Amino acid sequence: MIFDPVGGDVYDRSTKCVAFEGRIVIVGFTSGRIPQAATNHVLVKNYSVVGLHWGLYSRRAPELIAPAAEALRDLYESGKLKPLISAHVPLADAPNALAMVAGGKSTGKVILTI
Repeated sequence: MIFDPVGGDVYDRSTKCVAFEGRIVIVGFTSGRIPQAATNHVLVKNYSVVGLHWGLYSRRAPELIAPAAEALRDLYESGKLKPLISAHVPLADAPNALAMVAGGKSTGKVILTI
């Protein structure tokens, strides 16, 4: 599974490495470019492209939010989900952390520590 909050060139590259019967989950377009899915490629490599509008769950299926959050927490605590963390930054340096993210200088989560 590929989780894509970026779109653009990242989506394009994801189609090249997605596994047979894999899935690309689209969650946003922070790159600014909305890619086009080549359905012939989806068919030939036998993968799926799925959109995930997480905020919509609060209106359409709020009862699913808590169980999903619990399942994600369980995966994280068991070590099966390993988010990429670029940096731990003291809360006092929050402006620098935001600049790091906005400037594309992070490759994963930037965690503010208290």
